[in-house]
Amino acid sequence: MPERSSGPLAGVRVVELAGIGPGPFAAMLLADLGADVVRVDRPGPPAIGPDPGHDVTNRNKRSVVIDLKSPEGPGLVLELVERADLLIEGYRPGVAERLGVGPEACLARNPALVYGRITGWGQDGPLAASAGHDIGYAATAGVLGLIGAPGQAPAIPVNLLGDYAGGSLYLVVGLLAALHHARATGTGQVVDAAIVDGAAHLTAILWGLLAAGQWQDRRGVNLLDGGAPCYSVYRTADGEYMAVGALEPQFYAEFTRLLELEADAPGQFESARWPELRERIAARFATRTQAEWTAVFEGTDACTAPVLTLGQAAGHPHLTARGTYTAHQGITQPAPAPRFSATPGGLRRPPAQPGAHTEEVARDWGVAGLLPGSDPTTDR
Repeated sequence: MPERSSGPLAGVRVVELAGIGPGPFAAMLLADLGADVVRVDRPGPPAIGPDPGHDVTNRNKRSVVIDLKSPEGPGLVLELVERADLLIEGYRPGVAERLGVGPEACLARNPALVYGRITGWGQDGPLAASAGHDIGYAATAGVLGLIGAPGQAPAIPVNLLGDYAGGSLYLVVGLLAALHHARATGTGQVVDAAIVDGAAHLTAILWGLLAAGQWQDRRGVNLLDGGAPCYSVYRTADGEYMAVGALEPQFYAEFTRLLELEADAPGQFESARWPELRERIAARFATRTQAEWTAVFEGTDACTAPVLTLGQAAGHPHLTARGTYTAHQGITQPAPAPRFSATPGGLRRPPAQPGAHTEEVARDWGVAGLLPGSDPTTDR
């Protein structure tokens, strides 16, 4: 039987040319929402990352192994492309073309295909051919420099801000927008998703605030970057932390009431006295443990929460009640998001082992050339 799934993207076929980072995550998101994602893995062990059985970004996918450097490799990928709606690749510019599976070759075979390209620097520009990683893209886009205390080195937000927020999510938006166009017109196109573009796009509100004179172009001195005492992180008596986001006056009033802040403390927006206000708030938090402060603030409008580890987050009562985290075949992981009332996504498959679904895909997609001993030239 062909692959069956629920989710709003059920019936959408995706070819993912194996890579690392934002490409696999984007393909996972599509798969979580019901798309039939076939990952084209390379022969041999992965060059980087966890073993395939623990790579959660490969859940809900199927895998075939194709050597794109072999004589028959590009033709097999094009056979899959002919039957696909979307393709994702994350090579440096020009590599897919040299391998024979670039946009021109793929769109010639399937004019309605949406060809998604995810890179750090984009397909053109002075740095397009250069190597890089999330940290450098975020730095160049002006995003990394926003994060951290004044006078100290920027803080590194793992690789979530560049690779996944500025990269994967923008690629998925582009793919789905172009798919909508392709289904309306029959015409596919190339989506150039550059992490530097997406990361820069995320800062749109800050550029407006900067133009209005309500943002300083340096870190740790603004309302939303930890500069304001009402939007910051404080150490508790046991060495843990509480996150405070009491921006609106009514929420700040509730925060100061529950914190039992002294009545003569500086006002919320007296920026000249922010250092004094921060010291007073910090002194109050230092009197109790994180668990004690959590008991004080949780469920109130004080907008204050404990800073949790991954393991603690997975066990938080609210996230447990919502099923935000789930366990599938022994691996705790985030559940598919967002949620749909009529077409919910779900976890159908564990992370795909390379080549494990060759027979399934050959049957379901009608590409007999994937099977050992077949003649790819007779498959069309």
